[in-house]
Amino acid sequence: MMPWIYLLLSAAAFIVAFKAGSTWLMGVMLLIALALLVAFALALLAQRIGSRSRDESAMLDPAELRRLREQAEARRVAAAAEGQVLPNEARPLEPPSP
Repeated sequence: MMPWIYLLLSAAAFIVAFKAGSTWLMGVMLLIALALLVAFALALLAQRIGSRSRDESAMLDPAELRRLREQAEARRVAAAAEGQVLPNEARPLEPPSP
């Protein structure tokens, strides 16, 4: 809602600038209108970026990430002991056969 207020204020500043009787008032109002248009664009971009950002509470903390890595390593070691190959396990490249 806030970006649209900047746009309305900018339009009002343009109207005052076009109806101004003195040159200095017109110049000041045009500068104010330009600043409000820039503020509108930046506020609109900030609002759009903020709406697309991820929820920070859904991110893993370092302790949880460490626990998940330890579990994956334990699964990898257990699979290697049984002779299984996990799908995401890195395998060394074999030279091409002639």
